Amino acid sequence: MQTWSNWSGKQTDEPKRVFRPSSEEELQAAVVDSARYGLPIRAVGASHSHSRVAATNGALLELDGWEGVVSADASEQTAVVRSGTRIFQLGEPLRASGLALRNQGDIDKQSIAGATATGTHGTGPTLQNLSNSILGLRVILASGEIVDVHPGTELFEVARHSLGGIGLISEVTLGLRSAYRLHERMWMEGPDDVFARIDELTTATRHFEFFWMPQTDTCACKTLDETNAQPDALPDLEYERIGWSHEIISSNRDVKHTEMEYSVPAERGPACFMALREMLLSDFPDLEWPLEYRTLKADDLWISSATGRETVTISAHQDIALDDQPLFEACESIFRQHEGRPHWGKVHYQTGQELAQLHPRYLDWWRVRDEHDPDGLFLTPYLESLRP
Repeated sequence: MQTWSNWSGKQTDEPKRVFRPSSEEELQAAVVDSARYGLPIRAVGASHSHSRVAATNGALLELDGWEGVVSADASEQTAVVRSGTRIFQLGEPLRASGLALRNQGDIDKQSIAGATATGTHGTGPTLQNLSNSILGLRVILASGEIVDVHPGTELFEVARHSLGGIGLISEVTLGLRSAYRLHERMWMEGPDDVFARIDELTTATRHFEFFWMPQTDTCACKTLDETNAQPDALPDLEYERIGWSHEIISSNRDVKHTEMEYSVPAERGPACFMALREMLLSDFPDLEWPLEYRTLKADDLWISSATGRETVTISAHQDIALDDQPLFEACESIFRQHEGRPHWGKVHYQTGQELAQLHPRYLDWWRVRDEHDPDGLFLTPYLESLRP
């Protein structure tokens, strides 16, 4: 029996069957086979989620053999990509067509289906998460039927932010933009100084974020702004660089860790951060991992962490060799006080009943999910634990 683990190694499971499809016919056959044997099915790309959202002891589909850009339309600024395509595999092919993702997170190892299923995002008060860029989906339902899913339907609303719970995504149609360059600037600053001008910092450039380092009580700040300048315009500057968007946004995060992220209303972001900072300095003086602070534009996705409100996201991290529960429980108690919603791909301790109070369309999401998969083929014990 094969053992599956997520990227960090903190989550493991033992799937009874493993499929490695390389065609849509093989994807469909895996769904039919799993239904025949009553095995819950889960598709994975990079397994980069820190929660158990990708775990299964049923049937596991590894999508590394199902990747690539199917087509790109520069005039319509759209592209069709296979679901297993990693985000880093999109940059150069899209740029060759004069296109780019509207936004992306600073980790680009995830598959496009996994990143959109969990509501992955970058930073910027005018920028939404990746799921908001979906214009259409090709989905293999529990019945084995392949359907093209379009905006204006309830199935689309669930499938574009699905947690893997509605069907097997075969292809994703993305809305894009013209290729663009970004100018990155980095510097260190104290948190009191940062928050004295936090509104200015978050609106003055396209992207602003910082990592607060608890051992030094300083913030590693970063801004990214669009530019027409060439990369060689900054030949001698150590803390600045220019490049295509996919080259600049992404970062290497090779040191294994586990993570909790919550989204709070934008106006509560500073107070939430300061409460976390005070608690961590007092109760976890040996913590070596940072807090990350980002912004996110409101949307209307049914289970998005930014649904209905402008948003600040704050992430806490811990070493995989340590017990993360004491740290994350302490952080979550503060996030709860600030109306926080958890990131679906990261650690949290919310129940389905509690999540239903945080997301106005949560019951609708589950109703539509259950209508299309009444036997729970795409449900795992973890997803069942989120049921309201």
